[in-house]
Amino acid sequence: MISVVLVDDHELVRTGFRMILSQQTGIDVVGEAADGEQGLALIRKVQPDVALVDVHMPGLSGIELTDRVRKHKLRTRIVILTVVSEAPFPRRLIEAGASGYLTKGCAAEELVRAVRQVADGRRYLAPDVAELLALGALDGHRDSPFEVLSARELDVALMLARGQDMQSIALQLKLSAKTVATYKYRLFDKLGIDNTVALAHLAHMHGLLDDRARALSA
Repeated sequence: MISVVLVDDHELVRTGFRMILSQQTGIDVVGEAADGEQGLALIRKVQPDVALVDVHMPGLSGIELTDRVRKHKLRTRIVILTVVSEAPFPRRLIEAGASGYLTKGCAAEELVRAVRQVADGRRYLAPDVAELLALGALDGHRDSPFEVLSARELDVALMLARGQDMQSIALQLKLSAKTVATYKYRLFDKLGIDNTVALAHLAHMHGLLDDRARALSA
């Protein structure tokens, strides 16, 4: 039996996924979470085979959650779900430790196939996402300027873009305020920007910030 948890801040999305997966032989949805922090706690508690994780969530993002699952060497394999195939750059999610990448517009059959394939220890990429990665590898093109950031710089960038202050970022990442400031100025330099409003705008343009989070950061 493949155990699955759903981590998405939209209840209707979780309901839809649960209905699809619960009808499948050999798949059991064992828990749900409405944000990244709850999702990480749930994954640690039940140790499911697969977690379906939304990339845009309050607090801990899907990228950050995936990175923490990898760093803590948890057995759960992550399938990231996002609204559009171009965002946020699948290469970064793969580097963070994601085993699968799907768009929320995928067919039910593709969702089930991805869960089974990832649970079997293989990677699953939606066909259009795989094509984007292949083209990028061939011509050296980076889909997003955020790909130049390190994993920790990306963590800080996402938190700043969502309107979090330096102190809260330091507490959440368990870093000193000085270290967070260093990451901030380093990522600003790499992205060619000089303020958080520009950062939020750039993050929104490249699919890393949804409209709700952008409004909070404005």
